[in-house]
Amino acid sequence: MPLPLDQTIVYSVTDLTRRIRSTLERAIGVVWVEGELSNVNHHASGHLYFTLKDAGAQIAGVMFRGEAARLRFRLKDGLQARVFGRITVYEKRGNYQIVVEHLEPAGLGSLQAAFEALKRKLEAEGLFDPSRKRLLPPYPRAVGVVTSTDGAALRDFGRVLHRRFPSLRILVAPTRVQGDGAAAGIASAIGLLNAASAAGLIPTVDVLAVIRGGGSIEDLWAFNEEIVARAVARSQIPVISGVGHETDFTICDFVADARAATPSVAAEMVIRPRDEILDDIADHATRLDDTARLALAALRERHVALRDTL
Repeated sequence: MPLPLDQTIVYSVTDLTRRIRSTLERAIGVVWVEGELSNVNHHASGHLYFTLKDAGAQIAGVMFRGEAARLRFRLKDGLQARVFGRITVYEKRGNYQIVVEHLEPAGLGSLQAAFEALKRKLEAEGLFDPSRKRLLPPYPRAVGVVTSTDGAALRDFGRVLHRRFPSLRILVAPTRVQGDGAAAGIASAIGLLNAASAAGLIPTVDVLAVIRGGGSIEDLWAFNEEIVARAVARSQIPVISGVGHETDFTICDFVADARAATPSVAAEMVIRPRDEILDDIADHATRLDDTARLALAALRERHVALRDTL
């Protein structure tokens, strides 16, 4: 079978990619595009990287430092945005993208809208009320953990706990924390730890940590589901929510008794360092001893006074 093209014209990958880029830039040029932001990355260089998507497709976007500095609001996942920019190709990866010169909000994305709707509903029910939040126990004997056994969150959490108080018992209820079925699994794990602790099937769980590492709004969405919020609210064990990074907020955070910025911070909230606790115990013992001595001295004085009246 004869080859359809003249083999005397053979492009290098670089030459072909540049030709594609030139063709694309001439054919489309600058455009307005509307979609939902995801995977927003505020890079240390000052550049902004993100994905612009809708139900049927997605395109990578970049906003260089100069344009990004002019923004008067912070980009976040779930924001419905309207952008103006030029279509080009990032040659090193062969990816086409839009280099954004202007970006403005175009309303809330569907996920963000669902988040706000559930937040309003649960807040109206009083689930976020500070008065219903419980204090964390000062000297827990065992902590229950709801998370995936595959992620870094559990390793980070366990490493901090071991450093602070090596003998603290950690009871893990493993579950998926992302994707289909994750929300139901998280809610079930919270209920399981509560039931097993109450029935004496496991050591008494004094505090419960629901943890996961960072991610996009889609990655963390299970923690924004109503079934998880209800499970946290029903928990008879005080709950710490340690989901995502410092800038991530979930519905689980608002319902929990305490919110930690990261799984490692959640571990720090569970228990203080062992030496601090031992110092506390020593201080309590000293105060108790002092109180006992004073009480005994008072009894002796009373005894002497009664004896002298006889």
